[in-house]
Amino acid sequence: MTKLALALLAAAALPIAAADWSDTFIGYRTGTQFREPGIDGTVEKNIVQLSHVSGWAYGSNFFNADMLMSDKNDPANGGKTGANEVYVVYRGSLSLGKIHKKDLGFGPVRDISVTGGFDFNAKDNAFASKKRFLVLGPTLNFKMPSGFLDLGVWACHEQNYNGIVGKSVDFKTTYLISAAWGIPFQMGTVGAEFKGYANYVGAKGKDGFGVETKPETLANLSLLVDISPVFGTKGKVFVGGGFEYWNNKFGGQNHDGPAPLTNKRVTAPMAQLQVHF
Repeated sequence: MTKLALALLAAAALPIAAADWSDTFIGYRTGTQFREPGIDGTVEKNIVQLSHVSGWAYGSNFFNADMLMSDKNDPANGGKTGANEVYVVYRGSLSLGKIHKKDLGFGPVRDISVTGGFDFNAKDNAFASKKRFLVLGPTLNFKMPSGFLDLGVWACHEQNYNGIVGKSVDFKTTYLISAAWGIPFQMGTVGAEFKGYANYVGAKGKDGFGVETKPETLANLSLLVDISPVFGTKGKVFVGGGFEYWNNKFGGQNHDGPAPLTNKRVTAPMAQLQVHF
């Protein structure tokens, strides 16, 4: 799986410089209702985001880097400041229809792609997460009047680190069902967009504490309004709200008990800003 994913990534990433279209933005999100395993209360986070998506003759590329800064309720190792985290995602897709020059659409499906990619994170808290995550599998690209809607069913494999017990963890390969969308629409004379993603990851074996993991669900939703006309342009500056939902975070079963057993479901509203280039 690793060799296939890396080969697909190389094939998809090479033509980035010759993209037919692209969109890059810097974003900012903030909220006070985030949660972390082992912490009873809520956590305030400020998140700076760099995101890029592009398309070329035979597929597309997506890259996102989040820099997450927590308040002291989610302390860095040592407890004097809030923790900092970097989380990077890359997905490269190859269109089977474009490669074979055939119309593979059926019903509501416009095309079928093969998607590969990785997640990478590092966090400076006591747990010291070092996630290394590979995905590979088919994606259905749906017909939309505008924007996009994709649904992938992928194999995935995670390696991580548990700093509490000082142990690296090689999880079992499992499955990931991933939906991603970006749907522009009009609110009267104002442009807007509903965008986001939702992931369902199957159980992946035992974690670093020797406990069997549970399936986890993560959804991140955004409703943004285009305020670019204020600056004499269009489609460049967006503001709005967002919402993060996370059930069985990191595969640990939800638990309302006191720390360190706490793993409460995340339901976190956010304020957002995006500036596109």
